[in-house]
Amino acid sequence: MSEVLALTRDLIARASVTPDDAGCQALLSDRLARAGFQCRQIDFGEVKNLWATHGQGGDVLCFLGHTDVVPPGPREAWHSDPFEPTVRDGFLYGRGAADMKSSVAAFVLALEQFVAAHPDHPGTLALLLTSDEEGDAIDGVRRVAEHFRATGQRIDFCVTGEPSSKELLGDLLRVGRRGTLSGKLTVRGIQGHVAYPEKARNPIHQALPALAELTARTWDEGYPEFPASSLQVSNIHAGTGANNVIPGHCEVAFNFRYNPGWRAEALEREVHAVLDRHGLEYDLRWHRGGEPFLTADGRLRAAVRAVLQEHFGAAPEENTGGGTSDARFIAPLGAEVVELGPVNASIHKVNERIALDELERLPALYRAIAERLLLA
Repeated sequence: MSEVLALTRDLIARASVTPDDAGCQALLSDRLARAGFQCRQIDFGEVKNLWATHGQGGDVLCFLGHTDVVPPGPREAWHSDPFEPTVRDGFLYGRGAADMKSSVAAFVLALEQFVAAHPDHPGTLALLLTSDEEGDAIDGVRRVAEHFRATGQRIDFCVTGEPSSKELLGDLLRVGRRGTLSGKLTVRGIQGHVAYPEKARNPIHQALPALAELTARTWDEGYPEFPASSLQVSNIHAGTGANNVIPGHCEVAFNFRYNPGWRAEALEREVHAVLDRHGLEYDLRWHRGGEPFLTADGRLRAAVRAVLQEHFGAAPEENTGGGTSDARFIAPLGAEVVELGPVNASIHKVNERIALDELERLPALYRAIAERLLLA
């Protein structure tokens, strides 16, 4: 059994459902310490955050990942236990196989191999891991980035191991992400009997015209290297459970994914203007998940593009699609950031998996990126 397969299996076997790290970072910290890395925990609340570095000064290259996973869902839907890593038909199955314990294991192998081959390398090689990427993302990299900003810790280049590939490893490189803004709207009405609507005020009826306006709006036509911004309603809840009662309130959850043509506060103003114009009585709580970012075509993108060309014979597609990742907290530190990882076809699903040949190629890929950036 290869080292990267063994380490990935060991990580999957630890049921680190967010925000529980389940001992993953302790395992990796001990291993990296033996390889000469300086390791320390930057924990907040119940969230574990590992910062491991080798070398000092010069350019700082950070590999960024997370040890937490999403819940497995119904165990009976899995062909094998999600926390018993299983190899069959050329794939490794288990929760976190693709998102992202395989990348984390590959990071560690790549860092060990790089340091063994280049013990006196220039610059600083780093690994940052959190157990709060799949959850609220409050006490993880968000807080670590605030700590780095306060202490002056610099990051020049950052490679995030999120599963970015579409069909083949390395066929897509994320070079930015849209911003994310969530709202929880409560529209207040007056509860009453459905037979006497004149004595009540139906918050569902009041909310729908405003929601129709918001969801029908074209927010923009896109932005260079970004798709158009969009608003999606994800949940509507109202009612007492009886079909003859007009509810007293209606709750609506929605989310914006937006490009750099917007900022969160501007979107918030636009939504409030629509709700006010429709005369709603409401409360609205916002959560700003992160502003959009784009890494310009500089040293990092060029280095990763060249490595992928060498390893796979083709340059990757480079775009800003997909959801969000912890990269959104590192980019504002002034770092060039990209995301490169396994095929994402099975992430967050039952029977999550990674192809074994894909897994075996990851450590060399990440090591080559480090060598191109720190040794050039």
